[in-house]
Amino acid sequence: MLSAFAQAFRTPDLRRKLLFTLGIMAIFRLGTFIPAPGVSYPNVQQCLASAGTADLLGMVNLFSGGALLQLSVFALGIMPYITASIIVQLMRVVIPRFEELHKEGQAGTAKLTQYTRYLTIFLAVLQSAVIVTVANTQLFPGCPVLPIPDDSPVNLLLTITAMTAGTGLIMWLGELITERGVGNGMSLLIFTSIAASFPGAFGSVLQGNGGVARLLVVIGLILLITLLIVYVEQSQRRVPVQYAKRMVGRRMYGGSSTYIPIKINMANVIPVIFASSLLALPTLAAQFADQSAGWVQWILVNVADPAAPLYLAIFALLILFFTFFYTSITFNPEEVADNMKRYGGFIPGIRAGRPTAEYLQYVITRITTVGAIYLTLVALIPTVIFAQMGINQQMMAFGGTSVLIVVGVGLQTVKEIDSQLQQRHYEGFLR
Repeated sequence: MLSAFAQAFRTPDLRRKLLFTLGIMAIFRLGTFIPAPGVSYPNVQQCLASAGTADLLGMVNLFSGGALLQLSVFALGIMPYITASIIVQLMRVVIPRFEELHKEGQAGTAKLTQYTRYLTIFLAVLQSAVIVTVANTQLFPGCPVLPIPDDSPVNLLLTITAMTAGTGLIMWLGELITERGVGNGMSLLIFTSIAASFPGAFGSVLQGNGGVARLLVVIGLILLITLLIVYVEQSQRRVPVQYAKRMVGRRMYGGSSTYIPIKINMANVIPVIFASSLLALPTLAAQFADQSAGWVQWILVNVADPAAPLYLAIFALLILFFTFFYTSITFNPEEVADNMKRYGGFIPGIRAGRPTAEYLQYVITRITTVGAIYLTLVALIPTVIFAQMGINQQMMAFGGTSVLIVVGVGLQTVKEIDSQLQQRHYEGFLR
């Protein structure tokens, strides 16, 4: 593998792509530490050292690489774009026009991408307004100083504008990596944010009770989860497809055999993000309500605590539901069956048309069941074990969601580098 890395950097165009990607990732990390206009950097550091933070913002802060609690120009990170992309995909089920654009090919995809960009900016304005509004009150409970000393409307508007512009810049940087670098730009930026939190989290575990022994247990658990993720993400069900021979003009087409690759986890990490976001809503409502109210105390004990039995049960059910829901959106058996029939393809032993769609639905249901159970286990097992070990503060950094994203993006990037090496007649990473 090391020789493959050396071969990648010896190839001039691939070396340029790798260095360009690394440069963009460095710029992204640099923006994490640049405070937004109107934000007092010393006050923010004092708040981080002396006060707690809202648990609701843990995932957003993780995906921003710690920029959110720094109140930097990149405070929102890539989350507005992720949310906008998910919303646009879900709109295909609700709005027929979006489904028509999806079927139009490159032109329709470009239009959907444009809608995603507009929605990203809109969400960035809303989220930055909320963060700036609660920065002096709810973001750092008990902080003796104000992160934004001047809370005049003009200054707050300037801060909101800077954070929104930072989101637009992150979106542009991600698209630059996709076009001119290696891998998917947005995924690599998320990878960078999560991986940047690992050293600090490891240090916190090392300083706690148990020291090196507890750190070794955490590392061993992460390695086991990584092996499970690699094994499952590389697994697929290959449905054989045979294409009949047909004449088009004077040329003969078809007569070949191929297969439809169906991954065990077709929904990736989206169900976990959906489930976490929904479970965060009651906590959000409780934070702005009377803390002495009975229902607020019940939510803080049973829903706000990731290790609470009720939280784990609801979390598991939501992951199972969203796995089936999102898979049904991304994979349409009827559409696949129609495309196969149009080009003369059929599954051996299955008639073309509706029987093929029913067979594909049967296969995808069984595969998705396994994938949903796998996602649930990956999301819950680390949370339960870390809670028993008393390292709740590092749950977010070392949770199944984080490891799933890091390993998944790493695998996809290595595959792309490997494919480019194979095109140049070099041995790739995967041997």
